[in-house]
Amino acid sequence: MRPIQDLELQRPTTLAEAATLLAAGGARAIAGGTDLVPNMRRGLVDAERLVDLGALPGFAAIEQQPGGGWRIGAGVTLSALARHAGLAAALPALAQAASQVAGPAHRSAATLGGNLCQDTRCIFYNQSEWWRAANGYCLKRGGDVCHVAPQGKRCHAAYEGDVAPALIALGAEVEVVSAGATSRRLLASIYRDDGAAHLTLNSSELVVAAIVPAPARGSASGYRKARARAAMDFPLAGVGVALRMEGGMLAALKVGISGTNSHPVALEGTEALLGKRVDDALLAALGKLVSKQVSPMRSAVTQSNHRRLVAVVTAQRLVRELAEGSTK
Repeated sequence: MRPIQDLELQRPTTLAEAATLLAAGGARAIAGGTDLVPNMRRGLVDAERLVDLGALPGFAAIEQQPGGGWRIGAGVTLSALARHAGLAAALPALAQAASQVAGPAHRSAATLGGNLCQDTRCIFYNQSEWWRAANGYCLKRGGDVCHVAPQGKRCHAAYEGDVAPALIALGAEVEVVSAGATSRRLLASIYRDDGAAHLTLNSSELVVAAIVPAPARGSASGYRKARARAAMDFPLAGVGVALRMEGGMLAALKVGISGTNSHPVALEGTEALLGKRVDDALLAALGKLVSKQVSPMRSAVTQSNHRRLVAVVTAQRLVRELAEGSTK
């Protein structure tokens, strides 16, 4: 890794000021820096200025809203999310996802917003400058060919954040501030299926909070992560599930998946599973939905088909576990 070049550090005290500084160009937002700083040292990210978000009021607040929903500031650390008793009781999938990111030291610095907006990853991209140069760079940075799919026209780097699939399953929105406006959007809408440009946010837009609705009575949620190593590793597949059972039948189901595509997948077609028992037939149908919608490529050290099967099995096991727990 190379030393980081001299740059200007700016510390805005309001959201509007932060958005204005980011809109000026040449700037990158920084909170925990656990994704940004390593990428800067590898020569993957250039910045003339860093906009430190640590002083923004309410940026690290966790608030329960009237009606039981939650507003979680983008500056909340993952360790704070993981150990928050109220979130663990109301939104288990979120607390579980936060607790499985990297290691304890990373979680003490890394933030919710940073995890949601982290860069995509690929074995041909997350390398040193000299390694990438020796391989002719890649479509994501400095080159014109995706080594994962040389005949294609887009980058296949994978999105490997843990928190996004859990929040997608929980029906979360994000609050986005720009230099001129504030908006709320479904979390899944800030991503696109392009590893080189996976966020739909423009340079002046900043995710400042996640808004999670109150779970319906009787709902259950969880997050499971399959990885090559037992700790400090990105997911081969990370699956978030929220479901509700009524009279032994599946009444509601949402699934989010990470690690397989260039964006976190909000699984489609789960409505066809409702009103049925969670048995082998339903889980087989769920597996077909997952298999068709995940598209792992050769962006990791593990074979693509293995990652597809891991996503299928992880989703099936988690749905079965939550359904059985809800009917006891």
